[in-house]
Amino acid sequence: MENKREIFHVLTRRFGLLDKNCCAVGNFEISIVQSHILYEIDKQFEPSMQQIAESLAMDITTFSRQIQSLVKMELVKKAPAPQDKRVSILSLSAQGKFVAASIDHSMNAYLEEVFSHMNEFERETVIRSLKLLNEAMSKSSVCCKPLY
Repeated sequence: MENKREIFHVLTRRFGLLDKNCCAVGNFEISIVQSHILYEIDKQFEPSMQQIAESLAMDITTFSRQIQSLVKMELVKKAPAPQDKRVSILSLSAQGKFVAASIDHSMNAYLEEVFSHMNEFERETVIRSLKLLNEAMSKSSVCCKPLY
């Protein structure tokens, strides 16, 4: 039987998910967590801090610290929601959009290069398998947190 943990460990390492910083864009060193935050803010329409923290399965305290650093870097803007001043709405600054687009371009180029080593059938099989895995993980009662 194959060691599933070993497969995921190697995949994680090769994908760079253990690296402290994932991306250098201009003068910015962006961590993997910050990269995920920028991606989620860019993807959603006028998201609140709570919405982004939940979509990334992050506790709000840790998330707030990350947002503070992204605001200091002038990549993210934080404003009170017009309907409820206690809620903060997040958006990307022009610079934040550029950084997010640069990371997106780099990741897509990386994935294209990786997939170029497979034929069409293999690419489709991997994508279909990843979709199945994502779906199964979304149904798992222990998704996003370790068992111990």
